[in-house]
Amino acid sequence: MRATLARIDPILIQAVIAAGLSFSHIHDIAEAAGQGGWKAWAYPVSVDLLLVAAWQKLRVTKRSLLGWSWFLVALTASLGANVATAGLLDMTALPVWLKVLVGGWPAVAFLGGTLLVHGRKVEADPEATSDEVDDQSEGDTAPFDELTLDIVDLDPVPLPEPRQVEQPKAHITDVKTVAEALAVSPATVRGWANGDRPKVTHHGYDDKGRTLVDLIECRARVVMAK
Repeated sequence: MRATLARIDPILIQAVIAAGLSFSHIHDIAEAAGQGGWKAWAYPVSVDLLLVAAWQKLRVTKRSLLGWSWFLVALTASLGANVATAGLLDMTALPVWLKVLVGGWPAVAFLGGTLLVHGRKVEADPEATSDEVDDQSEGDTAPFDELTLDIVDLDPVPLPEPRQVEQPKAHITDVKTVAEALAVSPATVRGWANGDRPKVTHHGYDDKGRTLVDLIECRARVVMAK
């Protein structure tokens, strides 16, 4: 219990005292102006509600002209009642202009509260909005160093072996057979396969030592020669 009392802000106590005194002074002014009964108690409630509405507007938009205007109106009404009840005015015979202000206050308070609470929404202070956006972006975005990646070891999937495309078998035969098939001399065919710049592919020798060449390649050579 003592710890709870120690944490109570002294300013909060001062605010309660100031609100109570101001509430009572506004009630006295309203009652002296001819607003008796429950009406006299409604006036301080109206002033305080307008003051709170203006303060809420200023918290959202610090540079709001509307909020500052109605805040000053409510503050003037509260301070005026405090000063008026301090002995500056005869509470038994208030001036006419003060009675007029007291009588017109409900309509003024209603207009101010409507404009503050249900008026057009004004964008918040640009500086405060940018700061809030930066704070939110910093809070939502995690540092790169804190990000962790879960690496899953996967078994390698065997890839299918490439299909071997069977090449057509070359018609490899000896020089004499090719010469007879193409009606040329064996020396001519042998000359195509030998030399520094052969005209056909030399496929080695058979078991009898004869030069082997491709019949189809040699036939193409004959066609080109014609």
